[in-house]
Amino acid sequence: MEKVRVGVLGAGRGETMMEYCTHADNAVLVAVCDKDAYFLERVKGHIQSEQITYYEDFEEFLKHDMDAVVLANYANDHAAFAVRCLQAGKHVMSEVLPCETLAEAVKLAEAVEQSEQIYAYGENYCFMAAPRQMRRLYRQGVLGEFEYGEGEYIHNCESIWPEITQGNPEHWRNNMQATFYCTHSLGPLLHITGLRPVRVTGFELPFGPVNRRMGAKAGQAGLELVELENGAVVKSIHGGLCKNSIWYTVYGTKGRLESAREDAENGDVSCLYSNLDAYEGECASRVIKSNPKDELSEKAEAYGHSGSDFYTLWNFVEKIKGNPKAEIIDVYEALDMGLPGILSYRSVLRGGVPVEVPDFRHPAVREYYRYDNACTNPKKAGEQYVPSYSKGVPPIAPEVYERIAGLWREKKEKEEQEKN
Repeated sequence: MEKVRVGVLGAGRGETMMEYCTHADNAVLVAVCDKDAYFLERVKGHIQSEQITYYEDFEEFLKHDMDAVVLANYANDHAAFAVRCLQAGKHVMSEVLPCETLAEAVKLAEAVEQSEQIYAYGENYCFMAAPRQMRRLYRQGVLGEFEYGEGEYIHNCESIWPEITQGNPEHWRNNMQATFYCTHSLGPLLHITGLRPVRVTGFELPFGPVNRRMGAKAGQAGLELVELENGAVVKSIHGGLCKNSIWYTVYGTKGRLESAREDAENGDVSCLYSNLDAYEGECASRVIKSNPKDELSEKAEAYGHSGSDFYTLWNFVEKIKGNPKAEIIDVYEALDMGLPGILSYRSVLRGGVPVEVPDFRHPAVREYYRYDNACTNPKKAGEQYVPSYSKGVPPIAPEVYERIAGLWREKKEKEEQEKN
């Protein structure tokens, strides 16, 4: 196989994956699908290629002669589409999140097991420079035994809300619970250590003015305290507080590793600080600033999310091609990253009681969750529906969504005028 033939579902978030395929020496973009013709037209304007076929209908897209599909569609739809693609004989790279319910998690795990195709989870924050270097150093043993870690993914999306929700009150982003979108903060910590979560306690920050202006019916951010299989604890916080932050720290018996803070203006997730002892218990004051590089760093610099988008695609394609060095996040690790966000909200609804995180590597464990559709999406949950905010779904005036829809229309009209 010279080049892997890739199709992308979701022409908005999927643009970075398309860019990879148009320049890569191991992949070629052959099909793009989106239900919104606007995004398809935008891609056609950016990528000039007669090799690409465009689809608005997913079933027709799935029939296209291609090896792999990148799922960059709505986050709460990934599991169902992944199952369909695997059953159709396509390799799958799924954007975040892996699933919306535990019942979907069961179906996804079993679809992967029953398929001969590769499933890779696109948690790109694991491949940012500092977390990538943390993983390498931890696996070398320089940190000792892992004891504690923290991950932050704070992203105020208000400026891009018109484009990513289009003023639709039923959009998944307007109806997810605060703890749902957890894998950008929790995922890198699990990927660094290779440890599995066993128990989670959730916290929900209050519904705030930013969410009210956007029409997001949930707490402003979610927080999880997650116990790992070795007894260590990690803190994961994520959501839409007013100021952005991407930051990670890990503590072991031999010291600490942490990325630079964004406000320090020192490279943030591209910069790693280490404070390590040669022996456990020896007090060391030397701090080493490290800017981690590898053989792919230069190629990655042109890609989004601090270059991490490059690594997810490169590893996925190389895994398909049989490269033993390709580093992907498989379905079980993906669920380890995603399920704590679902289950921590149950902890919130139960007043902060810790909730067990099941290990779906074991078929017997899945049986308990096979029909567990509890979520904040009424169409999927049915009688198991739970509100998006633990204190009751906040009332949002229709004018909020009308204003956001208007901003989206203005953006499209301006683009059309500039094109003409």
